[in-house]
Formats: sequence, structure tokens, C-alpha cells
Amino acid sequence: MKTVLIAGATGYLGRYTVKAFKGAGYRVRVLARNEKKLSQRGVGLSPAIADSVDEIHIGDVTKPETLQGVCDGIDIVFSSISLMAQKSQLTWHDVDYMGNVHILNEALKANVHKFIFVSVFNADHLMHVPIVKAHEDFVDTLAKSGMTYTVIRPTGYFSDLGTFLNMAKSGRVYLLGNGKLSINPIHGADLAQVALNAVLQPTTDINIGGPDIYLWDEIASLAITTAQQPHRVTHIPIQLAKLGVNLLRPFRRKTSQLLDFFVSSSALEGVAPQTGTHHLKQHYQALMNS
Repeated sequence: MKTVLIAGATGYLGRYTVKAFKGAGYRVRVLARNEKKLSQRGVGLSPAIADSVDEIHIGDVTKPETLQGVCDGIDIVFSSISLMAQKSQLTWHDVDYMGNVHILNEALKANVHKFIFVSVFNADHLMHVPIVKAHEDFVDTLAKSGMTYTVIRPTGYFSDLGTFLNMAKSGRVYLLGNGKLSINPIHGADLAQVALNAVLQPTTDINIGGPDIYLWDEIASLAITTAQQPHRVTHIPIQLAKLGVNLLRPFRRKTSQLLDFFVSSSALEGVAPQTGTHHLKQHYQALMNS
């Protein structure tokens, strides 16, 4: 039986990836800082995973001494590690780059067969954003390491689009831009299947999205319809949003950087090859019923 290490297991995608590999017959080891989170449901209705985990390695990717041996006996490493806590003193370089480098170093020592890493779609247009640069700096390091690898670049997660349903329930949806650009966001379960399939694929880069392509205006309308609220949508011009990011930067640096990612991404077409069976309409309905 092959063993996979899932780093980022308590995140939205990580939870579904644990389920996918366990369902495919892998032995699953997770890297976690807080074991209790494995028994709790995650964001965007992502599942609790304690019953799908065979081994737990308690460690912190920013403290390499806690990672010693984390890859011993591991065949595949999957990492969706990314800094989420805006109040943390750590930076995206500390976590998204150096944290993954520390895992990679352990993987190289243990002769891991393959490293699967999740980066960002349209990254080449977003390198000015620290979170994207940290991811892509690690991709460069991974490519030079000699490790067999695959980088997966999803268009956007269903979990992120829950924000639009929350806005709709509050009475108004705010959209960045004119709403006429397109995206095909992907559910965590469908993206986890992509990661599972990548184990046997020779390709080093996979751009991927969900089965349905929407205009941003259509996503807003879907959220409003699901929430059964009057159709109230406000479009915020991209240039105005960028001005807001610049004004915020001296006071809330990390928040401004995260907002810069969303603003800059919203100015780009977000359509990649389609896959999956999960649809945003059903996801919104499930959120309403939860």
C-alpha cells in the first residue's frame, strides 16, 4: 500500500484531498499543527477528516526541526500549504515559500517519488502580488530540485465564492469590474480528484477549472436567486479598487496584499480546461441549507 503525505490537510482543498487518496486505497499521513481540527468540518462545507487519516505528524512548516522524518516511508507528497491568518506576523514568503521548501527538503531526503503542489491560475500575470510570488518562487525551487513533480493551477475555489452568497443574503452583491469576465470555479472534491490523477500523469503543469463557465454577473445573479433577495448588484471599477488597496497598504499591509490578489485576479479571464461533476448552483443551495 502506498502512503501519501497531505500538507495543508485542514484547509478547504486539503480535506477533500485526504478523502480522495483514502478512497483510492492510499495510506494517509497528514501534517497538522492542531489535531482537533481534523474532527471538525472546514470552510465551504468541507468535511471532517479524522476518520480518513491513518497517521498524524504534528509539526509547523515554519519550524523545520518539527518536520524531521515527516516524509519517511512516503511515496507521494501533496501540499496546498498557504498562509491564511492575516493577523499572523508571518509572511507569505515564510509559509508559502519557505514552509514548502522545508517539506521539499524532507521529501528529497526520504526519496519521495513525486511532489504535487497547488499554485495559482494566471500566476504569470500576478507576480506583483506577494502570495502569488511566494507560490511561484517555490515552483521554481521545486523544478530545480530534481524531484518528479506536478503543479496544479486551479481557477478558483467554490469556498471563496461563498462570499457572494453571504453578500446576497445581506441584501447587495459587490462585484469587482464590470461583471463581463468569465471564470469556471472548481469544487474541492473535483480538484482533489485532479490531484489524485496527477500521481500517474507525466505532465508538470495542470491548469484546471470546474465544469461550468460563468460571467461574474451570472455568479452574482445565482447567489441572489439562491438567497431569494432583490437583485441588487454594485460594480466597483477595478481602478477604484486598486486605489483602495494602495490607500490601505500603509495601515494594513497583509490585508492589502490579499485584497490586491482578489482585485488583480478579477481583472483577468479565469477560464481553464473544464472538469468535475459539482455545480455552483447546488453548492449555494447546500450552503443555504447548512
